[in-house]
Amino acid sequence: MSVIDNWDQWKDFLSERLHQAENEGMNQGVISDIAYQVGEYLAEQVEPKNEQERVLAELWKVADENEQHAIANMMVKLVKHEH
Repeated sequence: MSVIDNWDQWKDFLSERLHQAENEGMNQGVISDIAYQVGEYLAEQVEPKNEQERVLAELWKVADENEQHAIANMMVKLVKHEH
């Protein structure tokens, strides 16, 4: 099973990367930009593997760039507050 197959594993993976970035001294602006770039990559290159990812993919497709940044920031907040 890939990390992307399971929503909870995916959030855990993102949380670990977030903590790693923070421990390396990355500020919130850099983290936000990276989250946006990851969102762009996933939207263009990765087929959603579960219902949650399908919802995010559909939202990303209809969002403008500012809204996409907001989605990326919300994912960062989600994993930050859960772990």
